[in-house]
Amino acid sequence: MSRLTSYGTPNRTARAAETHPLTWRLRDDGAPVWLEEYQSKNGYAAARKALAQMATDDIVQTVKDSGLKGRGGAGFPTGVKWGLMPKDESLNIRYLLCNADEMEPNTWKDRMLMEQLPHLLVEGMLISARALKAYRGYIFLRGEYVDAARNLNRAIDEAKAAGLLGKNILGSGFDFELFVHTGAGRYICGEETALINSLEGRRANPRSKPPFPAAVGVWGKPTCVNNVETLCNVPAIVEHGVDWYKGLARPGSEDMGTKLMGFSGKVKNPGIWELPFGLPARELFEDYAGGMRDGYKLKAWQPGGAGTGFLLPEHLDALFYAGGVAKVGTRMGTGLAMAVDDSVNMVSLLRNMEEFFARESCGWCTPCRDGLPWSVKVLRALENGEGAQGDLETLEQLVNFLGPGKTFCAHAPGAVEPLGSALKYFRPEFEAGISRQAQAVQAPQTVGA
Repeated sequence: MSRLTSYGTPNRTARAAETHPLTWRLRDDGAPVWLEEYQSKNGYAAARKALAQMATDDIVQTVKDSGLKGRGGAGFPTGVKWGLMPKDESLNIRYLLCNADEMEPNTWKDRMLMEQLPHLLVEGMLISARALKAYRGYIFLRGEYVDAARNLNRAIDEAKAAGLLGKNILGSGFDFELFVHTGAGRYICGEETALINSLEGRRANPRSKPPFPAAVGVWGKPTCVNNVETLCNVPAIVEHGVDWYKGLARPGSEDMGTKLMGFSGKVKNPGIWELPFGLPARELFEDYAGGMRDGYKLKAWQPGGAGTGFLLPEHLDALFYAGGVAKVGTRMGTGLAMAVDDSVNMVSLLRNMEEFFARESCGWCTPCRDGLPWSVKVLRALENGEGAQGDLETLEQLVNFLGPGKTFCAHAPGAVEPLGSALKYFRPEFEAGISRQAQAVQAPQTVGA
C-alpha cells in the first residue's frame, strides 16, 4: 500500500515492485528519488529493454495488449491512441506531450509522482517516445507546481548526463530530447488540443477534431498527448509483461493494473494509495481513508474530481473502476474521491464549484460561455434564499443544454454533471432557497378555449 497525505508525508507498508509498480520506489522520508537511487531500484531497466530488444511496433502492441487506459480522467485506451500515430516513416518530426496540467479540484496524484519520482516519468516518456518514433517531448506542467518543475528539470539533466536522453541514447541510434514547459494556469489546458494551442503560444482554446493530434498536432506535426500517471505505468508493463499487469486488477474489473486512488474531505485518514482496480469503493473509504471523522456523517461523495457526479453512501458498494462507477450513474474521473459531510449545504457547494468552472471556461462556445455563469447566478440566488419559482427547472435545462455532445469540448458537460446529480439527490435543499414571496405566487390559471 502506498499513501501520501494531504500534507505530502508518505507512509508505506507492505509495498513491493510486483504489486505497486508506481510507488514501490518512494522514499519513507518523502524526498525525491534521484538517478543513482532510481537505478539501484531497477530504474531504466525497462528503457534499456525497450531500446535494445523491442521493435517500436512491439512496444505499442504490448501497451495495447496490457489494457492500459488513460489516467487523466477520460480513460481512452493508451495503446489504441498510440496506434493512431501515422506509419509513414517520412513524417519524421513527431512529438510526445505529457499532460501535467493537473488542475482538477481535489486531485494531486500527478504532483506526487513528479515531485518524488521524477525519473519514473522521464523513463516512461523515453519508452513511449521510442514506440511513437517521437524525437522531442514536452512536459506541460501546471505553473503552480514549482517543486515538480524543479525536480523534473534536475531529473532531465541527470538523465542527459548519463546518456539516457539526447543523441544516440544507450547506443541505440534513437534520439530524444525532453523539456519542461510551465503553463500560465488554465483548467482548460487539461483538454489536449487546448494544451497544444497553449504550448504553441496561442490562446488555450480547444481545437476542432478531426483532424486529431495524431495527424495534426503541435506545430502541425503528429503528436500524442498522455497523462503523467499513464506514462508512469509504461516502464513496468514493458519490464514485467502483459499478463502480470492484467493480473494486478481485482476479479471483475474491466480496467487493468493499479491506480492512484484517494479520499479527501473530513475523513480520518485523507491521502493517496496505489490500489488495484476493482476494489469496492467502500474498502477505499473505510479501510484506507478510515471513514468519517468523529462527529461527522457521510452525506455524499464524488469519485474522481469536481467534474464527476455526486453519489450517496449506499453507492460505496460499487466496484471502483470506470465501468463499476458508471453503473451507479457517474464517472470515475481521476480516481481521487471527495467526501461531503452532513454539515455541508449542497447549494453552497455547487455554487462554489460552478463559479470555478465558469471562471475556467475558455469562452469559445455559447452554451459554456453563457450557461455556466447563468447557473452561478441562479445558485447564488438560491443560496441567499432569494430564488424564484422555476429556478430549479432552469438549472435542469442548463444541465441538459450543456450536456455531452452539445458543446465544443467536454468542459461544460463535466461542469454540470455534479449539478445534475445534486439536483437529483438533494432537491429539497435547492427548493429551500426559493423565497417565501416567490413560493406565495400562484401559477396563472389556464383559460380554456
